[in-house]
Amino acid sequence: MQAFQLHDLENKAAEHRNPYFEFLRVPAMSLGLYRLGVGKSDTQFPHKQDEIYYVLSGKAKLDVNGKRETAVPGTILYIEASAPHKFINIEEDLEVLVLFAPAEEN
Repeated sequence: MQAFQLHDLENKAAEHRNPYFEFLRVPAMSLGLYRLGVGKSDTQFPHKQDEIYYVLSGKAKLDVNGKRETAVPGTILYIEASAPHKFINIEEDLEVLVLFAPAEEN
């Protein structure tokens, strides 16, 4: 078993200084925090894995193949493997919990 405290993860992510901070990796999945500030560009590429976002804070839109969904705290968003997607119109600093299944390939 492993346990994580969000506050501790946020501090580690801030030290890491990259938008994505992975904190758990096992063969079946990987888990991380993704953070984008107001006005920043989301430069991610489609992934080979299914992906779930759980929005912790902030406000933006998620564009998946031209379909847009509002991303606000409490929103859960599923993106199928290989689907082009990115966050746009980031109105408030965005922080999302990201789950890849299976684990994201580097």
